Amino acid sequence: MSDPSGAAGQRIDKWLWCARFFKSRALAAKACHEGRIRVAGQQVLAKAHYAVKIGDVLTFPLGPNIRVVRVVALAMRRGPPAEARALYDDLAAGSKPPTSTVATQDSPQRAAADHGKTGE
Repeated sequence: MSDPSGAAGQRIDKWLWCARFFKSRALAAKACHEGRIRVAGQQVLAKAHYAVKIGDVLTFPLGPNIRVVRVVALAMRRGPPAEARALYDDLAAGSKPPTSTVATQDSPQRAAADHGKTGE
């Protein structure tokens, strides 16, 4: 199957490293070999040489979070963070619990408690 963009693909370990999800290409390859990387819901069976293509959706654990990203560009090099962010769309960004909601729920209670202490 050919990619509509004309690009053949890029090794998944190299793409993950260029997109700055892993500090070294060896760590990205290790995650692949351990079976922790999924492409379109299917496990990459210990293959760091799997060719990732534009439009692929990758799912993998990164620290305490599960990352879900769509490949929007293939990497030419490992560039600065701004260049790396241009390689993918973060699909799990909207699923994080909002921290501002928790803060606003505590704020009226805290303000009332503080008001009672300072109002005397």
